[in-house]
Amino acid sequence: MNCIILDDEPLALLKLAEYIKQIPFLTLEKACMETGEAHTLLEKKHIDLLFTDIDMPDMNGIEFIRSLTHPPMVIITTVYPSFAIDGFKLNAIDYLLKPFELEDCLRAAEKAQKMKSLNKQAPVPASSDDTHTLFVKSDYKVVRIDVDSIKYIESMSEYVRIYIEGKEKPVITLNSLQKLEARLPSHFIRVHRSYIVNLQKITEISRLRIRFDDKKLIPIGENYKEKVMNYITRYGML
Repeated sequence: MNCIILDDEPLALLKLAEYIKQIPFLTLEKACMETGEAHTLLEKKHIDLLFTDIDMPDMNGIEFIRSLTHPPMVIITTVYPSFAIDGFKLNAIDYLLKPFELEDCLRAAEKAQKMKSLNKQAPVPASSDDTHTLFVKSDYKVVRIDVDSIKYIESMSEYVRIYIEGKEKPVITLNSLQKLEARLPSHFIRVHRSYIVNLQKITEISRLRIRFDDKKLIPIGENYKEKVMNYITRYGML
């Protein structure tokens, strides 16, 4: 895997570069001390993995990752444990607290290698009108979901919860309802700014609320009411 380092501390940069040279499946393309240099390289070359510090003089590592249109896999390296949650939100592969050893770096790199392998084996379908499978990233894994088993999807800030028949806990993934709606079949409808439902799984609709077998009630937003009623009328459900 091609990788780059972003760190403004020369000694930390050299140490991590030495670690990477000892990991056979990593190729170090560049060790950068400025975000601008790293950004230029990411635009010109295909980079699989970015090792980045948080505390940078011009733009911190979190802001830099967010600024990228197509960010590579990321391993955060820092002395600050308080940024771990931000790293999780960005789907960072790992979070290495300085000072760390070669074994720590190798463990994180192996996670990235595994993620790359999974992504190759499980590409995301371009359209789901002709497929019954959905692949999403969750907890550093690519999870396969049978679309027909989905009951509803709930938005929670930058993440979504996908509720599946027969599963007690939802699958949580970094995504948006808008993107998922475009990938789902026509019987999945946005009924609220926070919900997409599978209308083939509902038990009843009453007073602008959708009920499922598990008694879960989902509101129908005022802006979505006409769309939902048109679908139900079209398929003879009224």
